[in-house]
Amino acid sequence: MATIKKILKFDWITMLLFLLLVAIGWANIYSASYTEDSMHFFDFNQIYTKQLLWICLSFVLIVFILALDTKFYERFSSIIYLVSLVSLLGLFVFGNNVNGATSWYAIGPASIQPSEFAKAATALALAKYVSDIQTNMNAFRDQLKAFLILALPALIIIPQPDPGSALIYVAFIFPLYREGLHFVYLLLGFFAAALFVGTLVLGAPWIALLVALTAIGIFLKNKKQKNKPSILKYTTIAMACIGFAFSVSYIFNNVFEQRHRDRFNIVLGKEVDTKGIGYNTNQSEIAIGSGGWFGKGWTEGTQTKGDFVPEQHTDYIFSTVGEEWGFVGSLGVVILFVFLIIRILILAEQQKSKFARIYGYSVAAIIFFHFFINVGMVTGLFPTVGIPLPFFSYGGSGLWGFTILLFIFIRLDASNHYYT
Repeated sequence: MATIKKILKFDWITMLLFLLLVAIGWANIYSASYTEDSMHFFDFNQIYTKQLLWICLSFVLIVFILALDTKFYERFSSIIYLVSLVSLLGLFVFGNNVNGATSWYAIGPASIQPSEFAKAATALALAKYVSDIQTNMNAFRDQLKAFLILALPALIIIPQPDPGSALIYVAFIFPLYREGLHFVYLLLGFFAAALFVGTLVLGAPWIALLVALTAIGIFLKNKKQKNKPSILKYTTIAMACIGFAFSVSYIFNNVFEQRHRDRFNIVLGKEVDTKGIGYNTNQSEIAIGSGGWFGKGWTEGTQTKGDFVPEQHTDYIFSTVGEEWGFVGSLGVVILFVFLIIRILILAEQQKSKFARIYGYSVAAIIFFHFFINVGMVTGLFPTVGIPLPFFSYGGSGLWGFTILLFIFIRLDASNHYYT
């Protein structure tokens, strides 16, 4: 009876959503990678068979995660975080270079990408620090420490180079905001992104003029109020924005790689290259658009079967959904992801433990960022930055990384319920 009660503690709705997403994801990997040359279903030279093996092994991983006591994750969160940083640093010495990025360890026939596991480790470390009774997220010193926890893995990942994986760490701003981080940080983040893109489109001189006129206008408007605005404050903010605008060109041309610059220029409409760097995105859009309302049917996609979308089983897997399942099928997948994210947020708010709540919000934010950016990337709204679709894209590291991330929270949530 005690064992049955323990099993019933787990949130089976979240687990069912996980199973549905993984099953649908594998079905699309099968369609994107299956060829008539396949010898048999269990041909381990085939991508879909390898992914099926990773899925089966993930269930062993799930049993292990759920079997551990919840105190383990909180007590050893700092050690897990440090181990993840060491694994990321080790790539610069022992890493295997794949497609220009040193992001994998080669272990026999398999490759492990530590950045996929670092997200769960960072979420645990952040939850541990912010939930500490001595941490006050209204204090600037404590805010800096929280930002340092997020910055360290991102700064190690960027020079691999893997800017897509590093970008995901922006998602942690949302759990911090839930725990008291001032709204001004979100505004600054959105404003910096808008300033960056605006400068690429209009140029630094026009952005500088726009910032100066805006600052002058706000200053003159507030000058009529009882509390006189500080000229020094407005000047400092305006000069900082103008300085950032003029630094965009250097960052774009010297920090970003040529392939990243090309992809940004294509999305911004500054270049049209449907046969070179923009080929993947263009073919992905064609595949999705050709699916119509109900799609062409599973394994019947002409773009998919013709291999027009390179690496379709990885970052561009959603184009298979669009072509073969159509708008209705794509909407169904989107709804499943939205349900999963909302479910995690609801459970996070119900946690008695602050540690579990912060971790839950981190899980929801990471999955949302991956889902939002990947779908935007595949549909041409965002540049290609190498961010996989959770539970869908091919890869053992990605699948295991998200499985660990999600099921640690399911285990933490289980301790939130008590049975007599």
